[in-house]
Amino acid sequence: MITKSRVQEFLKNIEVDDLVHNIQIMGDDVYIDMTAHSPAMHEKKKLEVAMKQAFASEFGETAVLKLKIQSPDQTEVQKNQIKGKMIPGISNIIAIASGKGGVGKSTVASNLAVTLAKMGFKVGLLDADIYGPSIPTMFDTVGDKPYTVNINGKNLMQPLENYGVKMLSIGYFSGSNQAVVWRGPMASKALQQLIRDANWGELDFLLIDLPPGTGDIHLSIVQEIPVTGAVIVSTPQHVALADVKKGIAMFTMESINIPVLGVIENMSYFVPEELPNNKYYIFGKEGAQNLARDLGIPVLGEIPLVQSIRESGDVGRPAALQENTMVSEIYLDTTKKMLDDEAMNICRVARERCVQLLEKHRNFVQAVADKLIEQEVVVLEEVETIAKQFGISRSMQHEFELTQSKSF
Repeated sequence: MITKSRVQEFLKNIEVDDLVHNIQIMGDDVYIDMTAHSPAMHEKKKLEVAMKQAFASEFGETAVLKLKIQSPDQTEVQKNQIKGKMIPGISNIIAIASGKGGVGKSTVASNLAVTLAKMGFKVGLLDADIYGPSIPTMFDTVGDKPYTVNINGKNLMQPLENYGVKMLSIGYFSGSNQAVVWRGPMASKALQQLIRDANWGELDFLLIDLPPGTGDIHLSIVQEIPVTGAVIVSTPQHVALADVKKGIAMFTMESINIPVLGVIENMSYFVPEELPNNKYYIFGKEGAQNLARDLGIPVLGEIPLVQSIRESGDVGRPAALQENTMVSEIYLDTTKKMLDDEAMNICRVARERCVQLLEKHRNFVQAVADKLIEQEVVVLEEVETIAKQFGISRSMQHEFELTQSKSF
């Protein structure tokens, strides 16, 4: 028989008793409420998996653990975090990162951006890869220059736009054959200008194509703007996945604490044009899946190695723009998974905020609700009186009952 004292002893032995704030036992069902160290979704997932495995090992398969893991108090989490100021008009900022170069991060960022635009969102794309900007080529805007607009007395850069995506890149200000040889502080300053001194307007999503690896640029992004979440791009081979772990570790540092929305495995398999049903795993198989499983984060998509993606990037028209193709369908599915993960996080925060507001203003809200119900009853009574005058034989008793039973 499972007792509360036995469960408490178990929690103490696995050193999570300080995270638990409620234990209830009903037969073989054990209900445990606890608070995670970090609000990051993959950290909570890792805690959940570890708890369930340890519980099953201790109490057997007949016992059922009903686990509820809450996010920590934001004031406690945020006091040591580096967070930038919001950009007016931009709802979500997604960082597209990679542990190393050459994995197709910019190609993935471009195709995610145009897919979001096709779905009806207002999208911006910032090329933060100062030393190797690719976005001008990907969007066929090489040689174009942003112009200046005056907004409320301040001169701002107007991002270029193509395929429904607003773009800024250091590549628009340097020559195509000119190398950008800047020290870290100068590169960070240029990036801040691209972010803050631009007329982005109203955006649902701003995607940031980060440089590969970890360094000054990444810290500058975190310090300058509040990033909603990060997407990691990798290829299946071990040499790339080893660096992915470092990238994820950077985003999940206590002082940064940016949720990792998931991993996208690029060049996952090769599909020859003449044999579209054949898959050849040139760089290995399920590398990102195994890594994601170990770290407790989702795999958002597996992008194949096909000739059309390379050709589309070279001519400046992302492959996801091609309708009714395998590539466009894969990117659509990948983008939806990214949004699902982000939507769940946004809804959780919004729900918690609503609960806090309702608790704080419960009496006021109840008084308003009572007044609205009272007014609606009066209106319904007047409608019924008019209906009777015109000989309309329709009882409104049911509507009265529904109205009077409403509660806020």
